[in-house]
Amino acid sequence: MATNRAVQSSPTRIRHRKSVEKLAADQLKALRDAVKAMAAISDDRGFQYFASLHGGPPKGYCKHGEFDAHGRYHGAPLFLPWHRAYLYNFELAMQDRVAEATLPWWDWTSPQSHQSGIPDAYAAARAGGQPNPLAKQPIQPGGSRPQGLPRKTWRENNPPRALPSEQDVQGILAKGQFNDFTSQVENKLHNSVHGWVGGAMGQIPIAAYDPVFWAHHTMVDRLWYLWQIQHGQPGPPASAMNIALDPFPMTVADVIDISSLGYEYAGSTTHAPGTP
Repeated sequence: MATNRAVQSSPTRIRHRKSVEKLAADQLKALRDAVKAMAAISDDRGFQYFASLHGGPPKGYCKHGEFDAHGRYHGAPLFLPWHRAYLYNFELAMQDRVAEATLPWWDWTSPQSHQSGIPDAYAAARAGGQPNPLAKQPIQPGGSRPQGLPRKTWRENNPPRALPSEQDVQGILAKGQFNDFTSQVENKLHNSVHGWVGGAMGQIPIAAYDPVFWAHHTMVDRLWYLWQIQHGQPGPPASAMNIALDPFPMTVADVIDISSLGYEYAGSTTHAPGTP
């Protein structure tokens, strides 16, 4: 079971997550094959199990910030750490199926995204003569099905020009205080893209059933990585480091350094000093 794996303290190999626009054909095939294989598993190694962990049903574990009527951020800063643990465990489950598979990021600021919207890898209905597992997936919650819940994911994309710009991202990366950064990356970037995609992605209980959710959140995780480099600090306060990131056997401290988790981000279209 992927969620029971120990955090890698000294990985023998660092895997590089790449922009989905820069995946080679074999890398894209590995991603599709891994998601397809996970979708065929009905237990806690499968796609449906991981998708159900986010917002439910039957129970949602995801951590999000709380904002008051004036847009001020409140609550423990767990949005970025929890989703990093979530991505990490999902990626391990992918690699159990296809060893070379890695999570790519969807750079919403790229010229291609501002022209076409959702990347072709996730938008195409078919791939290699077969249904594309990155285009949609069933929604099969545990327990009884809520009345009116669609059986498959769907999208209601807005015009591509409404996606966040590089200027938007750079302004948020410049925030020197972690609470300012995490609140704005969540509220102004993360939330806006969920709303931009619409459909399943626009609803917390079922958002993670859409395969593009994982590329979207990988971009969010990458921004935290770039912020850490740019500002020379991990982010969450010391008081948060021992908080458990349920249901994963990990704490905030376990996810601060991505190299200890066995991955890095390759290349960049949103540069920070010192990034590759």
